[in-house]
Amino acid sequence: MIRVLLAEDMHMIRAALTALLRLESDLEVVAEVTRGDEIVPAALRVRPDVAIVDIDLPVLDGITAAAHLREVLPTCRILVLTAMGQPGQVRRALSAGIEAFLVKDAPGDRLADAIRRTAAGLRVLDTELVASAMEYGESPLTPREATVLRETARGASAEEIAARLHLSAGTVRNYLTGAITKTGARNKIDAIRIAEDAGWL
Repeated sequence: MIRVLLAEDMHMIRAALTALLRLESDLEVVAEVTRGDEIVPAALRVRPDVAIVDIDLPVLDGITAAAHLREVLPTCRILVLTAMGQPGQVRRALSAGIEAFLVKDAPGDRLADAIRRTAAGLRVLDTELVASAMEYGESPLTPREATVLRETARGASAEEIAARLHLSAGTVRNYLTGAITKTGARNKIDAIRIAEDAGWL
């Protein structure tokens, strides 16, 4: 029996995935969480063989949470799910040593097969996603530029970001200008769109 931890914040999707996996005689969902910061504590409690992690989780994103899980519980294999195959996210997942990366609109039998292959120690990566990631390249943004752009995308002002990061508002604006320049954007809204589409945020 393959023990599965499921991390998905959307209730209907999580319920559907759980119901789908219950149809498989060799798969058992042993824990369900809705936030990225809940993954490691739950995994340490139930010791799953495979963690299915949504890429867009609240509090802590799926790839960051998966990387933490990999450090503290290396016996647990990780399968990352995403609604969109963003090239930058695929690159982040590969760099974090994620074993499997699957889009959410894959057929149900493909998900079950991916879990089995991941549990067996195999890498399960969509070839088109990987090719797209290699073509798109690494993020040109520094970690600080990405943070400032991410906070801007959430609606925070330069002053709010400055207070949060212990910087001056002018420094925050400089980071934002750098992000706009490096993404080839016309303005901050365009930079956010480009960076999100590429999966750099």
